[in-house]
Amino acid sequence: MAKVHAFPQVDSSSCSASTSCMSSKPETFTIWMKSLLMQTNGCTVFNKNGEIVYRVDNYDKKAGSNEVYLMDLKGNVLFTILRRKLFLFRQWRGYKSDGLKLKTQEPYFQVKRRSEIFEGDLSCQITVRSSDAQESCSYKLEALSGKLAFKITNSNGEIVAEAKRKRSSKGVLLGDDVLTLVVEPHTDHSFIMALVTVYGLMHHKL
Repeated sequence: MAKVHAFPQVDSSSCSASTSCMSSKPETFTIWMKSLLMQTNGCTVFNKNGEIVYRVDNYDKKAGSNEVYLMDLKGNVLFTILRRKLFLFRQWRGYKSDGLKLKTQEPYFQVKRRSEIFEGDLSCQITVRSSDAQESCSYKLEALSGKLAFKITNSNGEIVAEAKRKRSSKGVLLGDDVLTLVVEPHTDHSFIMALVTVYGLMHHKL
């Protein structure tokens, strides 16, 4: 797995609860579908330097909780994710932390997936609320070959993020719960990590 420093340093490009984190070039992350806390579900995300930049800790003993939080290293909540079941669909709503109570917020994004009774349907539709009251933008999350591998595409079919099983520097595949995630330029890293969180919930990994 990527090297993790004993005392991770957060650089100036790191996200806060009230800002987006983007870069002008592709960024690579390592996702470990494990919590650093004992006896909890969750995942830990490292940057290319081996520093922890995001984490999800689900204190509910049961994986697939109805409410989880995406946090930065300092424990600041970036997104609150709630799950709902609507007849034949399962839906997850992501609320971006902005100091307002959830009851007064509109969800920043919604992920909808058909029920498991539709065999072979492993794709999800993602709708993101527009900040200027124009039409919302949409994305699609599709499973790839491999237990947790996936890609996220925009409405034009362009890949904005892709996760595959991680290989060591010698080309050896690591565990199926360790992924390499590449996020394309000008894409909000925290938003992609929120979708990773939803994907982990779908697979009962969080």
